[in-house]
Amino acid sequence: MAGHPARWTTGAALAAAVAMGLTGCSDNTGSPSESVSKAASAASSLASQANDALASATAEAGHRLDEAKGGVDARSSVKLGAPTTDSAGRTTVPMTVTNSADSTKSFAVQVNYKDSGGNLLDTVVVTLHDVPSGKSANGTARSTHKLSGQVKAEVGTALRY
Repeated sequence: MAGHPARWTTGAALAAAVAMGLTGCSDNTGSPSESVSKAASAASSLASQANDALASATAEAGHRLDEAKGGVDARSSVKLGAPTTDSAGRTTVPMTVTNSADSTKSFAVQVNYKDSGGNLLDTVVVTLHDVPSGKSANGTARSTHKLSGQVKAEVGTALRY
């Protein structure tokens, strides 16, 4: 977490808020301080799970981009639509790629999901295969987990190969 101070601060604030909110509550099975400790532990666990999910998604995105051998920068060939939430609570973003090359090409597009403060929440790679020369293809990026708050999507890396 040292490399992501904004996330650490958010996690610490969440733990403190939960702990303060439970200070006066007890289920008569322990002291208020035990309740605070349990709440802080639960909040810390949730923050750790979120960081683990982001690390896993980032590693998978890197692996998928490595598979695009001989790729050239194609960010200008990608258009993203507006993010929406699907029935499973995942953030989805429609995309269109346009192949301006003189032969059929495939595309690997990394979509980064960020919060309103610019902090990275998730990242995915969508691969669109065999797009004919001069044609477009559509795809949809779907977050690896549920995202909350106002989510923005942007093209991180896009390779045509």
